[in-house]
Amino acid sequence: MKNSIKIHHIVYTALMAAIIFAVVSLLSFPFMGTKLHPSNVFDLLAGLILGPWFGGLAAGIGNFLYDIVHGYGILEALVTFAMKFFAAMLAGLISGAYRKEGNMLKGSEHVRVILGCLAGALGYVALYMLKTFVKQHYVGGVPLEGTWIAMLEKLPGSLINNGFAFVVTPILYTALRPALNRIGVIEQLRPKQ
Repeated sequence: MKNSIKIHHIVYTALMAAIIFAVVSLLSFPFMGTKLHPSNVFDLLAGLILGPWFGGLAAGIGNFLYDIVHGYGILEALVTFAMKFFAAMLAGLISGAYRKEGNMLKGSEHVRVILGCLAGALGYVALYMLKTFVKQHYVGGVPLEGTWIAMLEKLPGSLINNGFAFVVTPILYTALRPALNRIGVIEQLRPKQ
């Protein structure tokens, strides 16, 4: 049972997916001509707490369910799942915060968490721009010039939301980590070395 999936992995993944669904559904604020929503904060947080694979699943599932419930369609929901999974996975992999030992990056945990959040946030922005390009140009038939304009229109909002996530997620993780350690969550979720 060295690398087996335990019931607490499934429970915490489902719990985090539910939290992400609730955050996406209930919280958004108008900010500088865009909507600021903290869902990306919780996507990255899932990767930091649950690790890259379970965190990716929690982020993907929570946002996938939001898209389905709110009528975005299965294809859009699957694309959202992949993008959110990737962002949380990057944060978890690069931070190595979920591991007991043998982190990918040497140095303090805080530096790894910040780098993981930066990679997850920028990875999401890149995928969102790619999605916009494909949707506009290949699916919508918009000429290349119009596609670039659409991408430029969406870029500031994406950068604001992901910049917010990059700043807030490490702070929230640092605040939650002692409590998660105290109740044993981090120890339960770490792979046994």
